Amino acid sequence: MGETISNNSRAAVLIHALPYIQKFRGKTIVVKYGGNAMINEELKAAVIQDVILMSCIGIRTVLVHGGGPEIDAMLKKTGKESRFVNGLRYTDDETMEIVQMVLCGKVSKDITGLIQQQGGRAIGLCGIDGAMLKARKLQKEDLGLVGEIEEVDSSVLHTALDTGFIPVVSSVACGIDDGQPLNINADTAAAKIAASLHAEKLMLMTDVRGILRDMKDPDSLIKTADCNELKNLKEQGIISKGMIPKVDCCTLALEGGVKNAHIIDGRMPHALLIELFTDEGIGTMIKSK
Repeated sequence: MGETISNNSRAAVLIHALPYIQKFRGKTIVVKYGGNAMINEELKAAVIQDVILMSCIGIRTVLVHGGGPEIDAMLKKTGKESRFVNGLRYTDDETMEIVQMVLCGKVSKDITGLIQQQGGRAIGLCGIDGAMLKARKLQKEDLGLVGEIEEVDSSVLHTALDTGFIPVVSSVACGIDDGQPLNINADTAAAKIAASLHAEKLMLMTDVRGILRDMKDPDSLIKTADCNELKNLKEQGIISKGMIPKVDCCTLALEGGVKNAHIIDGRMPHALLIELFTDEGIGTMIKSK
């Protein structure tokens, strides 16, 4: 493991983090948890530790999670064939039952349990609880029971945060028209929740370093950008493919009043702490202006 860290080095790390701890104490940070960090056991443990530490130092932390691989695995187990429309999964009644069971049941409770095993206090919620997320079916294309969020009632989240809990939120919403559960994109859910909470930051954990000027060069990371620069990067084709929806979610959060949005590499252990508590950071920070 190399040289043992000296006590002076340990102290220097803590002192380096002090201004950031002071700055973010009492503020709300929404973390979208997904990708490899949800599958790899070492990365999973690091995320749980990061979130607990954030909560312990007074950051009001909300964890919004996805669960695509777990849904795929359960569909396979049940012999349910997936249907896709323009590359997007069609969610019929049976698939929606599985989505709700996997996200709100297994994945949510697994994460909640891990936080509590490590000494944190967590509560598993989904968008149906307290009518937190109200949605309507997508209008632009028929994907079945896939919805777009129209309203966010964050009162249940405030109650959880005020009593010292880390809310672990599954991206299933309540249908406005008929109460039917709807499948929601987890990145969008995190952005909308961050806006409703007037969060200091939205942090999207992904499987890339951040926004790269050259997709083939991992060292071409763009460390900071504002909304106008994002528009230019899109026009130049630098932001393309799978990064477009991530950036759009960040823009959505910023337009809703969130101060900063971050796209960070969830494949790096303790990415949350490095991005929050160091000068250098680890990903791309997007500022409103």
